[in-house]
Amino acid sequence: MRDIVMSIFSNLRTPWLVFETHRGQTVTGKPLRRRNLEIKAVVNYVSAEEAKELIAVDGFTVLDVRDVKQFGRAHIKSCHHVPLFIENKDNDLGTIIKRQAHNNFAGLFYGLAFTKLNPDFVESVKSKFSPESKLLLVCQEGLRSTSAAQKLEEAGFKNVACVTSGLQSVKSGMFDTVGSTELKDAGKAGLVTIQGKISVVLGTVLICAFLFITFFPDQAEKLLALAPGS
Repeated sequence: MRDIVMSIFSNLRTPWLVFETHRGQTVTGKPLRRRNLEIKAVVNYVSAEEAKELIAVDGFTVLDVRDVKQFGRAHIKSCHHVPLFIENKDNDLGTIIKRQAHNNFAGLFYGLAFTKLNPDFVESVKSKFSPESKLLLVCQEGLRSTSAAQKLEEAGFKNVACVTSGLQSVKSGMFDTVGSTELKDAGKAGLVTIQGKISVVLGTVLICAFLFITFFPDQAEKLLALAPGS
């Protein structure tokens, strides 16, 4: 079998394959297709403990993407705030109906504002940080920070990390905080919190009544006899 020597040359910036045989003949092949290889950044998902190390050791800056109300209840000291969602105050008919339905359920029971995606989120972050900045994104449950991280990664940010389960997984005292409540409780509001307090009070009353009847049956029987309709 005759040996074949393969060489590559470029004509007008188009690469071609050329096979040269020992007889001096050449066979030109199809042009080679160039592929643009792009290396994309990967979002780093970390636990609350690992997040603390990123801040203290690696110099990451905390970027809180929660809404204004949750941020006001509690946030990490010296963090930056750029909400991924903002309150929806649009006054078209469809929005008004949706807002009313939301306020009568999620807003009433969970204290959640009716929001929409912040159209200026990426640009607001760009105005504060360069694409090379080390950013640790946080929200309450980890969903908004994940979405925000993807948007920033697509916009060219190369060093982005997220707390996997959000601030609700942060233990008391883990970070220096500002606000009237714990970071893990910043998402709780509305009737749910009141219901929780009522449940605690009723539970305490029932336990005390049970203990009283158990250890002081005679006195309990006399008190029950005084009750109306007994």
